[in-house]
Order: sequence, then C-alpha cells, then structure tokens
Amino acid sequence: MARILIAGCGDIGLAAGQLLADDGHDVVGLRRHPPANDNKIRYIKADLSNPADLEKIDSGFDLVIYILTPDERSEQSYRNVFESGVANLLNFFSENNPDTRFLFVSSTSVYGQTHGEWVDEDSVTEPDRITGKIILQAEKAFLAYSSNNCIIRFSGIYGRDRSRLLDLVARCDEVQYQPAYYTNRIHRDDCIAVLRFLSNKMIAGAALEPVYLASDDDPAAKWDVFNDLADKLGVERPEKAILPQGSDQNKRCSNRRLKQLGYSFIYKSYRDGYNFIEPGCYGNTD
Repeated sequence: MARILIAGCGDIGLAAGQLLADDGHDVVGLRRHPPANDNKIRYIKADLSNPADLEKIDSGFDLVIYILTPDERSEQSYRNVFESGVANLLNFFSENNPDTRFLFVSSTSVYGQTHGEWVDEDSVTEPDRITGKIILQAEKAFLAYSSNNCIIRFSGIYGRDRSRLLDLVARCDEVQYQPAYYTNRIHRDDCIAVLRFLSNKMIAGAALEPVYLASDDDPAAKWDVFNDLADKLGVERPEKAILPQGSDQNKRCSNRRLKQLGYSFIYKSYRDGYNFIEPGCYGNTD
C-alpha cells in the first residue's frame, strides 16, 4: 500500500483516486472546496497558490498526482496553477520529503506543430500560445526536481458529460475539408485508467520514461469527425471549407510509447467513445 496525494481532485482526479483506493492505497485529495464526504478518499482543503495553505499538508506521501485545472483560460489563471502552485508544492516536498515522486498531468498543447505532422514524446515542444508555454515550464520543473518523476500529456478530453464538441457539431455551418485538419482526443475513462496504470507502475518502482503521450488510436480529420457525429446526432452535415495550401492542419499524436508500456485503450477511437449517442437525440444524451 502506498500513500497518494491527488493535488486537484476534480472529476478525473476523483475517479482515479477512488480506483487507486480500491487497489489498496491510502488516497488523500487536495481541493479548495472538498465534497461533504467520500468513503474512499480523505480530503484536505487547500489552495496551492497560497504557500500558507501547504502547512495543512503532511509530507508522508509516496506519490503526488498533480492534476489541477485553471479556473479560466487566462494567462494569470494558468500561472496560478502551473507556476505558483507547482513551485509551492515542489518547495514544500523538497524541504520535507524529497523522495516523494510526482506524476504531472500535462497537455498536448505543449506542441506547436501545425502541418499535420505526427508527434510523440521526443518531438520538439515549441508552443505558440502562452498557456502551452506555461504548462511546458511546469513539465520542466517536475523533471528538473527528479528524474523519477513522470509527465503524462493528455490530448482533448471528451465523454458523456462533456458536450463541447457535440455543441460545436450541432451548430456548425462549415468545416475545414482541405487541407485536412487533424484532431486528437482521449476519452475521460481512458484518462482515469491511464492515471491508475501509471501510478501503480510508479509505486511498484517500474522503470518509466519521463514523458508519455495519451491520445487514442485515431487522430482523425476534423471533417470526418464532424460528419460522423452529425449523423449520430441527427443534425445537418456541415459544408466543406476549402482553405489555401499552408493553412493550419494541427498535428497527429502517437500513443505508441504508452501502449508499449502495456496500456490498452478502452476507447480506441471517437467512433467507439461516442457510442452512447442515439440518432436524433441531441440535447438528451443521458
């Protein structure tokens, strides 16, 4: 049994923590607003951007999963989470328990490729957006702290209770058709399972690579995704948008390293992950 702290115990962190508790680990969740009660996870009320709040945390953890989410997509909100929060937590453990290992949940936004290239863990990371740059600096902070730490980069997260893409499909008039614009995603359930998988590997002392990319097997063109989902939802298909050559094509994410480690995706494609949709039921996907 290991002691695990989940810093940022929201939807995905909570579900992963409950599974890790089922595995026999002692799991503690850190949140600014903890739930009333949870029979599997004990909570600490704290805000990591406030150094004084770290006095509420004991340091006796074998593993810390850092999965905080900014309140909004502003630069300051990202700095609070991925600069101040990261620095405060690493400083606390460096002074009190430097052997603690960290699993940091990052994002494929650290990549800046825009020509449809395949990217993996060894690809150049030169994000254009300030939010991606801030997350990348957080990655570097965790890896500089210890070579035993691990980074997991999730692509776009979707699932039954995440309707953003479905909303876009339902109201979309046209979608980029040429050149193809590639999209990358991972189902919420796979995010949870990947965190459990890597956490148990780290606790067992397995030799891991410093970075893993977690995205499903199908970095499909946006045109194909929108048409398939439009059919599933029973709404009109979008019109084709033909853009000049050299227009943004995004990137394609490879999950080879994670699969070679032994992880098997629950949902290998959005075609599987959106199988809860019934034709003509948009607005009622429960």
